[in-house]
Amino acid sequence: QVQLVESGGGLVQAGGSLRLSCAASGRTFRTYGMGWFRQAPGKERELVAAISWSGGSTYYADSVKGRFTISRDNAKNTVYLQMNSLRPEDTAVYYCAASRSPYSTVTTRSADFGSWGQGTQVTVSS
Repeated sequence: QVQLVESGGGLVQAGGSLRLSCAASGRTFRTYGMGWFRQAPGKERELVAAISWSGGSTYYADSVKGRFTISRDNAKNTVYLQMNSLRPEDTAVYYCAASRSPYSTVTTRSADFGSWGQGTQVTVSS
């Protein structure tokens, strides 16, 4: 199992930016695909963005395309989510997750992720 710790959440006004970080430890981070999910109160958890183990492929939910960017720094065992032009509807707890299998391409199924962080709150005020 890989241990994941998110940071960077907070309160921001609409139109602002935040960068979330997810530090990984416990196994070979660079060989696993990563994802960022979010869950708002009363809503199901949804995949926001994902990145392959190499960083060569990415996926974005339609709701964040053009505003969010996922990236990874394998030398630092860290994955990032740069969030720009934030909207009140982006308010949620954001979780990072690592894929179950190494050397996987971009995966968009929650069941394909086997390790999860504790989450970080993002609140966007209008």
